[in-house]
Amino acid sequence: MSNSSDSSSAGAAGAVAPLPVVAPAPGAWTRFFDGDIWYSFRTSPVAIVAAVLAFICMFCAVFAPWVSPHNPFDLASLELSDARLPPAWEADGRAKYLLGTDDQGRDILSALMYGARISLFVGFAAVLLSVVVGVSLGLLSGFVGGKIDAFIMRVCDVMLSFPSILVALLIDGVGRALFPDAHEALAFSVLIIAISLTGWVPYARTVRGSTLVERNKEYVQAARVIGVSPGRIMLKHVLPNVLGPVMVLATIQVGQAILTEATLSFLGVGVPPTSPSLGTLIRVGNDFLFSGEWWITIFPGLMLVLIALSVNLLGDWLRDAVNPRLR
Repeated sequence: MSNSSDSSSAGAAGAVAPLPVVAPAPGAWTRFFDGDIWYSFRTSPVAIVAAVLAFICMFCAVFAPWVSPHNPFDLASLELSDARLPPAWEADGRAKYLLGTDDQGRDILSALMYGARISLFVGFAAVLLSVVVGVSLGLLSGFVGGKIDAFIMRVCDVMLSFPSILVALLIDGVGRALFPDAHEALAFSVLIIAISLTGWVPYARTVRGSTLVERNKEYVQAARVIGVSPGRIMLKHVLPNVLGPVMVLATIQVGQAILTEATLSFLGVGVPPTSPSLGTLIRVGNDFLFSGEWWITIFPGLMLVLIALSVNLLGDWLRDAVNPRLR
């Protein structure tokens, strides 16, 4: 009996206890939907409505060749006999032209989709270029300091002294004078550079201020002690911690860039006439506003307002969501 009891106790003592079951770490999407930003979004009716409007406008613009009822820039399909037709709900309107036609017989609804496509492309491209230039210069200015910081900040002060639309007009006008027969791609490039020339300044100043705070923190000092190069510290350690305000600022600046492009196109120095944007459509319709064809200019103007307003409202919500002090 004693031998059997001893062997059983030894077996029990030698048995390995089962390991505790460790739950898998939640994924990025799970953390996002359980986070404060998603909660702030789904509890804000203004943000939801703005997001829906922005999504509809961007979807129609991106997929314009597939969702638009007509191709307004296909000269072979245009009929001058359909010019200046009112919207479909008026007496002389036609069902196939829901928002009416312009002076060349182009469908207004289709022209809005194609025009918004160009406006959004120029706006996003200008903001992207401004972010790259502004974040790079702001990071360099705040981290290095000294004469480089002073020089970059003086350049920012000079750029802020001129109205952005005036600088864009000057650059775009000079570009068109130097390249009068330029290809459309070059014309778009000049327009994007003209808008970005002053658009990078807010990003540079914002990133510089955040970098001045981050460069004196313990993790940066520890990286310097172990011999990490300054360039790696800026890119791997400081940059991810200063991008929060940049995201908010970029969201708001998209609407401003689209309005700047529309202003330049309205003044006749924007995108090429063969690829009209919303600003070009407004300028064309302005000639017929007082002759009774109000729909030619009103609907492009409303489309521009919807895009800019929805993007600005999303930017305001994002600013409040990522800043606990504003909640």
